[in-house]
This record gives sequence, structure tokens and C-alpha cells, in this order.
Amino acid sequence: MLEQNKLVIFDTTLRDGEQSPGASMTKAEKLRIARALEKMKVDVIEAGFAIASKGDFDAIKSIADTIKESRVCSLSRALEKDIECAASALKGAAASRIHTFIATSPIHMKYKLQMNPDAVVDQAVKSVKFARNFTDDIEFSCEDAGRSEFEFLCRIIEAAIDAGATTINIPDTVGYAIPDQFGQTIRNLLNTIPNADKAIFSVHCHNDLGLAVANSLSAVSNGARQVECTVNGLGERAGNASLEEIVMAIKTRSDFFDLSTSIDTTQIVSSSRLVSTITGFPVQPNKAIVGANAFAHESGIHQDGILKHRETYEIMKAEDVGWNTNSLVLGKHSGRNAFRNRIEELGITLESETELNEAFSAFKSLADKKHEIFDEDLHALVSSTKKLEENDSYSLVCMSVCSETGVVPVSKVTLLIDGDEQTAESEGGGPVDATFKAIESIVSSGCNLQLYSVNAITSGTDSQGEVTVRLELNGRIVNGMGADTDIVIASAKAYLHALNIMHKYSPKKHPQGDV
Repeated sequence: MLEQNKLVIFDTTLRDGEQSPGASMTKAEKLRIARALEKMKVDVIEAGFAIASKGDFDAIKSIADTIKESRVCSLSRALEKDIECAASALKGAAASRIHTFIATSPIHMKYKLQMNPDAVVDQAVKSVKFARNFTDDIEFSCEDAGRSEFEFLCRIIEAAIDAGATTINIPDTVGYAIPDQFGQTIRNLLNTIPNADKAIFSVHCHNDLGLAVANSLSAVSNGARQVECTVNGLGERAGNASLEEIVMAIKTRSDFFDLSTSIDTTQIVSSSRLVSTITGFPVQPNKAIVGANAFAHESGIHQDGILKHRETYEIMKAEDVGWNTNSLVLGKHSGRNAFRNRIEELGITLESETELNEAFSAFKSLADKKHEIFDEDLHALVSSTKKLEENDSYSLVCMSVCSETGVVPVSKVTLLIDGDEQTAESEGGGPVDATFKAIESIVSSGCNLQLYSVNAITSGTDSQGEVTVRLELNGRIVNGMGADTDIVIASAKAYLHALNIMHKYSPKKHPQGDV
């Protein structure tokens, strides 16, 4: 069993985080994030939902075959076909976990499952026992536990533990819980269920009321010893409990929690940036721990206090979470070996010499435009390089934009579409609008632009601009990202990236689908 002063960090960025609208990731991108999580020393990586799609299965298999220091997990419904699929994907893992779940709230059992409580318990027991044929590490989740009846929760959890479940997860699936109430629920479960000491109790909180971290910490203070969370709080709807906030709360307030995690906190900021770059979800400046303003002090009183004694206004060191890693590292005269070493230090793995050569060539091109190359630039550069390797249907050949005061902007764009060059010209309300209209006049996608945002990757007027574009078509949402020192070019790249995702990847089964 787990020692009582250890808190298990279960990261679900690659599964629940990917359920954020538009946050779909390729297999290569998931593997990059998994490697970063392993470097951060995350205990359990939930790599996906194996039966959801072939892409999910392949990504989980790739991660299971690669990751050696963290336990790799796949989600599955309480169905034998799901469990067999998860087990198959996890076969190559050094350490694996099958995470099976079934809904336990009256509303879910009646309307979604259309099963009576006895049948739900039987299904849960049957599934846990079946999963034990493949691994001895089984997590069982009571979906919508926050709205489940306490007596029924006790009954199904006791049965699941007897069947062989080693971790019991109590999710606040719809973000309905309040900290005091949720924490007391965890304590009552631990005190009521006769065999509760035979399993680790876990929580998985959503942020619909902005309480995911508070609910998770309340549960921990009442006996939970695993927290399910995501980098940057990414996740469905309003997101999940934020990994960085959970970990740093436990570390900073060790006087209160008397617990520790295995997390290497110096890797938090780099992991945050990687996830943001890959998913297209920018981190808001005032985000705790990883936001650009997290350690900035505007007030004169605060600045004076910090200069006199850091702890007057800072409860943790910026260096402890990795903020000292954004220093200048490379320039135009840096060689291939220095580039390779820095890429590896950032936890970025290039699979072949060809990939390295392409990334290095892109780095040299960037260095000609931008004198100082920072770690953030390298993350964006490698992401862009990898996106180009995916044999996209649409790619940018060249473009020109004319924008003058008092004159309607015009953009001329040449695209390569399945090997065929096509050119179009369009006017617009601004250079970006004109560019998007020129692209659409060629591709005729029918997509609706839902979001357009620009962020400077680093400081300075020569900073790369990172553009996020969100497109919607027939209810499906995708995010595209592009980076360049020229904002209009970055915008075109982002729009085309989103179109390629829309074109290539089909929607997958939702993990809360009917059993």
C-alpha cells in the first residue's frame, strides 16, 4: 500500500485534457507531452481512451512502449471489449493501469445507462474482475459520484474493492461539488466502507464552478491520496483541476497537508508551455504558477518589499517551478550540436536525424530574422516543424499582403493542395481578414471562425507571434496554431493547420458514452 504521506499525481492531460473543444493532438504530439510528464516525474499518465478511435489506441501503445518511469493508464468503460482494447494498447508498458468506470448517480443510471442499481453493481464487479486478468493495477471510477447516493456509493465501492480494484476514484464529473461538502464525503466514505483501507482513494474534479483545485485539496485533507489533474487545468468545459496548482499547494503548504509528491517542480513551466503550444490553448497571464504575471509585482509597495526580503510578497520561488529556464540560450552562430543538446534539455525528442536536420534548418531561418532565440521559440519551432511532417492536405507556398492607411487591404495567397498549387487574391477589413478570405476562396471549407488570438512568445518587437485559430464545422471544433515573426504569416499557418486537422481527423467516441 501507499505510504500515508505520499500523494499520487495522476495526469489526464492526454485524455480528459484532449476533450477540450479543439484540443485534439496527434500521436507524435501526445508522445512529446508524455515524455515531458515522465521528466516531471508524474506517477500515472492517463494516455487516452483506447477504444475511442484507432488514433487513440495507437497513441496509447506508442506511449506505453516508450515511457519507463511513469505508470501508463488507459480509460475504459465497464465493458469487456473496452478493457480488452485497453489491455492490448498497454501491453508494452513497463507499468500499466486499466481505469474502468460506470455511472452511479440516479440520473445517469436511469437516463444514460437505463440500468437498475443492482445491474450497475454487477457490471462494475464483472469489469474489475475481468481487468485483473491483464494487470494487478485497477482503478475503478464512480462516474458522477458528486450526485450519487451515499449508501449506493458505499455499496458499489466495497464490491469493486472486493473484486480487485486497487484505486477508487470519486469524480465530480460536472463540477457540482463544494469543498467542505466534498471533503466530508471522502472522509465519510473512508470511515464507512469496511475494506476502504485496501485501496487508494482518488478524486477527479471539474472546474465548472471554479472549485476544482479547492475540491481536490479538501478531499486530500480528508484522506484522498491520489489527485487526477491536467497541465494548465486543461479539460472538458471549464477544465480540470490544475496539476501545477495542486502540486505547489501541497509543497508550499506542507505545514498543513504533511504530504509530498514525486513531482520535479522545476519542469512545471516548460511542461505548461509545451501543452499550450501543442493544444492551442494560451495560458492567461494571471494564471497561478505558470501565468506570465504569476511572479510579477506592479505595486510599488510590493516591489519595495520584494527588494528588501523576497518572502514579504512571494510564497514560493519562481525558480522552483522553472521560471529561470527562459533565458537566452542560442543565437545565429550556434551549431547543430548545441541545438541538439538544448532541445534534449527541454525534453523534446526528435526521432531521427532527418527530423533534427529539418528542425535545425528552421532554427537557422528563425535566427536570421530574430537575433535572440529563447526556449519558448524552440518549443514553437519544433511544433511547427513536426506539423509540416504530417503530409498535410493544405500548405502555404507563399503570400503577399498590401495594407496602407486609407486603402482596403489585399492579400494574395498561394497554397499547395494535394500537390497542386492554387492562387487566390482577396480584400478584407484588415490583412488577416483578407488572408483568411483568400484561403477560403481556394478551399471553400465552410468553417466558421470562432476564435482568433495572438500572443508574443517572448519579449521584444522581434518576438515570434503565436496565433491560435478555432474553427467550427457541423458542431465539430478544432484549434490550429502557427508561429512566425510575421503575424500575418503566423495567422495563415494557424488557419491552414486548423483546416488540416478538420480534414484529417474524425471525431472519436466520448468516454462518457453509453455502456
